[in-house]
Amino acid sequence: MSMKEGLLMSRLTKLQLKLPQLDIDAFVITNHYNLKYLVNFEALPGDGCLLVTKDSATLITDARYQEAIEEEINDPAVDHVITRDYYGEVQRQCAKKGAKTLGYEGTIPMAIYRQIEQGDDYQMVFENNVVETMRRIKEPVEIENIRKACQLQSQAFDYILSYVKPGMTERQVVNELDHWMKLRGAENISFTTIIASGENGAKPHATATDKKLKKGELVTLDFGYFINGYTGDMTRTFAMGPVSDKLHEMYDLVQKANEEVRAVIKDGMHGDDMDRPGRDLIWSHGYKDNFEHGMGHGIGLSVHELPATYGPGRHEVVVHENEIITVEPGIYVPGVGGVRIEDDVLVRKTDCETLTTAPRDLQTINC
Repeated sequence: MSMKEGLLMSRLTKLQLKLPQLDIDAFVITNHYNLKYLVNFEALPGDGCLLVTKDSATLITDARYQEAIEEEINDPAVDHVITRDYYGEVQRQCAKKGAKTLGYEGTIPMAIYRQIEQGDDYQMVFENNVVETMRRIKEPVEIENIRKACQLQSQAFDYILSYVKPGMTERQVVNELDHWMKLRGAENISFTTIIASGENGAKPHATATDKKLKKGELVTLDFGYFINGYTGDMTRTFAMGPVSDKLHEMYDLVQKANEEVRAVIKDGMHGDDMDRPGRDLIWSHGYKDNFEHGMGHGIGLSVHELPATYGPGRHEVVVHENEIITVEPGIYVPGVGGVRIEDDVLVRKTDCETLTTAPRDLQTINC
């Protein structure tokens, strides 16, 4: 058995051991990230599901994936059924296995839920974030893949600094970034790349436009790409030539806030306690109304994993060793611009390791 097969079997076994604790006989997995995590099944969302009981696992999909299953899922613990009637097969399998309670995920589309609930022999039970919670603690191979994604993205930022010039459009920069990343092994974006130049920087989630980059502006670039199925998530803000004292002040505060948060992250820390040193710094300098989003979130197979967010009032969020989370303070001032600096960090027992290697000092384009 390969290491990958052993890991996947271990993940599946862990889920099976949870079923009695959840008081359910079976669990239907429809989330495509969870399918990849549990049995290494990669398909388009909605192209199948996994039915798990305490002693069986049945992958239900159609003939388009037959060959992929034979090549990628070399696990005798996982059966498969080829059919176009995915959710009718769920009903038949539940009847065959005597399942009277069927758990389902919080991410299940309503249309799929409506099909599965047509079954007469079982009760549907809502079970939210069961597999997502398992995904929080990263295994060594997962950490290595995310580390590779972070390193390649950091190299991409260095390249973009050498590429951009006044007069280029935001869209042109994003297209060049995408080309550079995919030439070097990136599989795809994990979210729509954010680029915000000048006054657009006041929009935390601005998307690429035909606006041209100008001297004297800050430009924020937020992007993530998959490497071996895992993503990084980084943001850097850079200057198009000299910028105003106001923009320098904003940048210096965000950079310091990023450092302050990373300095306190370790195993067992609560969400509000991690957030506090960075947010207090920004708010105490008059920017309370200009930094209102969370300090960060988990990443992995998806760009947004648990913890979904951490920040003020999130004392219930506790991070543990080998989780990977983002640290992304920002300041956004309408009519002026914005700054965000985002790093991915690996939580360790007594501190954290910063996986994003791109420089955090303000990088200035010579123009």
